[in-house]
Amino acid sequence: MVIYLYRIKGMVIIMTEKVYLENPYLRQLEARILEKKYSNNKYYVKTNKTIFYPNLAGGQPGDKGNINGVEVVEVYEDGNDIIHVLKNNIYSDKAKLTIDWNNRFDYMQQHSGQHLLSSVFYKLFNGETIGFYLGKEYVYIDVNIPKISKEDIEKVEQFANKIIFSNFSIKSYIVEKEEIDKIPVRKEPTVNSNIRIVEIDGIDFSPCCGTHVRNTGEIGLIKIRKVEPYKNNIRVEFVCGYRALKDYTWKNHYIMKISNLLSCKDKDVMDRFEKIYNNREKLEKENKLLKEKLCKYEAKELLQKSKVVEGVNVIFNKLNDYKFESIENITKYLKSMNNNVIILGMENDKNSKFIISRSSNLNINIKNILNKISRNAKVKGGGNAQTIHGGCSSEDLDEILMAFYEEIVNNIKINR
Repeated sequence: MVIYLYRIKGMVIIMTEKVYLENPYLRQLEARILEKKYSNNKYYVKTNKTIFYPNLAGGQPGDKGNINGVEVVEVYEDGNDIIHVLKNNIYSDKAKLTIDWNNRFDYMQQHSGQHLLSSVFYKLFNGETIGFYLGKEYVYIDVNIPKISKEDIEKVEQFANKIIFSNFSIKSYIVEKEEIDKIPVRKEPTVNSNIRIVEIDGIDFSPCCGTHVRNTGEIGLIKIRKVEPYKNNIRVEFVCGYRALKDYTWKNHYIMKISNLLSCKDKDVMDRFEKIYNNREKLEKENKLLKEKLCKYEAKELLQKSKVVEGVNVIFNKLNDYKFESIENITKYLKSMNNNVIILGMENDKNSKFIISRSSNLNINIKNILNKISRNAKVKGGGNAQTIHGGCSSEDLDEILMAFYEEIVNNIKINR
């Protein structure tokens, strides 16, 4: 249900004047509320003019800010009008509009940077921008080039930044459809009249309704972060201006931390890392051999402490200080020998694990014993006749292990 809280009666319908198109640097504006309605716990406010850029599909995100101190949660276009959505009411027909300038200028840098980067791809490689996304964290364009080399990406980046450092002017103006053929636009306009062109001083001409900086110098810097294939094209992720500085800052921070850890200069980090990486395979093999030797040693220690029942070594123990992977390796070694039964558990705060196994020369069905024990105890597990893995609560572990021990000892005595 829509409730009209305020509406000027008997007046000619007035379109919202989009001041942000003429002066994107204006941070505050005095305006008059023409219409206000309440729906779905929100207030929808139309003013006679606005500096708030709206959310438009496939382009620059809308502005943040407030009207008379009340937060604007969304801005959208309704025909020729701009609607400001607020959570709370405004008790006045006069409105003081204030945008979040840092947010606006960030989007201006990224958007102008996108125009410039797209124009460079077009000039150097005839690559047309067929997709564009401007988000809070990253920006990307999709360019209809199937692939591109690292060297060519560097050329694009250097060319774009040369234009930035040359500080060319950026301006916008309105043309009609019949005039568009005289302008070397990079892409065709989607409207037939009042076509707004954003021009980078004879370098790029593009139909656009977004907000832009006054000159390329205000873009600051373009840094291409990543290029990847996307639907037979390339997707180019980049950052401009303050975002580029922020990107450099955190990367430099980590490079310095890594260089300190590796005890080398920042420029030598990659060489030092490659040496470490190349030694990885050798170190992994050595580590694997050491683990195997350690497991064999621990297995022999457990074997010496085992109880012999009818000529069968019953290894029965809890190894709480071990990783379960180590327990599995110990079990694997012990069951490779004849006449061994292995009953090992590992206790932790909540759930405990165990592994029960035997040598292949023994006629004991471990899985059948698990099924029997699980009828009267809360135990989960699975495996085969020779080896099972299971789990239970820490409180029940001792009881479960003892139940396996007793059942297996009975089996040994019966079979012998």
